[in-house]
Amino acid sequence: MNESHTVNSISTPPPGATSAEGLATLGTDQTRVLRLLDEIFLGWALSHGAEELTAPPVLSTSEAALLDVFTNFPHLVSVVSNLSPEARSAVGGMAGAVPVSALTQAAWVLPSSVCFGVYLAHSGTSLSRDLAVTALGRCYRNEATYEGLRRLRSFQMREVVAIGSHEHALRLVRTYGDLTTGLAAALGIPVEVRIAGDPFFDSQSPRALMQKLAPVKQEFVFQGTALASVNVHRNFFGERCGIRRRETNEYAFSSCVGWGYERWLHALSVRYHGDWDDAHEGLEQARCATG
Repeated sequence: MNESHTVNSISTPPPGATSAEGLATLGTDQTRVLRLLDEIFLGWALSHGAEELTAPPVLSTSEAALLDVFTNFPHLVSVVSNLSPEARSAVGGMAGAVPVSALTQAAWVLPSSVCFGVYLAHSGTSLSRDLAVTALGRCYRNEATYEGLRRLRSFQMREVVAIGSHEHALRLVRTYGDLTTGLAAALGIPVEVRIAGDPFFDSQSPRALMQKLAPVKQEFVFQGTALASVNVHRNFFGERCGIRRRETNEYAFSSCVGWGYERWLHALSVRYHGDWDDAHEGLEQARCATG
């Protein structure tokens, strides 16, 4: 076995396990439960009028800069580069980390949230009505430490995004906040709703002051892990992406809710003591109980 194969076998966990590098390989039973989770959350979105969208898996660096990703989330950013022409002939002998000298300038960014792609997809539009969009994608976060399914380098997230009037944005927060706490209660998973700050607002700006008076981000936390969050971004993304409401010609307001699937798997594993059949049955019963 050559060295490159050895590195790969160490860094890639077997099904149902996670690695120290924050990678997870879900086994058949875990994947079955994850699929049911998505049926539930997607069902909520569709029943409340959301349209489905599949966003690109990467952002350009210019798009990331437009959305203040480098300013607000520099610690989470992972960039994507290519091998330089000079290094391509030596790629067969590389193992482990590829040196910076062998790379071209990074032109792409792995998204830390799914909603970025939704806002970018609607750039420059004039909305004739309030819009709700749902998307499933992968989030990539360069965390300081990784811990099982609770905190991963890459995890799956479904989001529902509201774009339009301020009232529409607030309605999404209330609706999906209630649905999320209802599902957690039906499962017997105790979640604590915590108020968090929104890094999209400069700490010295009037928006930041308004946020202190009317918090716009809530996290649904189980044993220190945020299983979901709801966020109101006011008209930040409307301004940055040039999304306006046709009725008033004002920049659109937006909000989003996101559910981290591997984090829900962690909570279900704790709740059902690692029995995935019981977890699947409990999730089915909770879905019926909460409608």
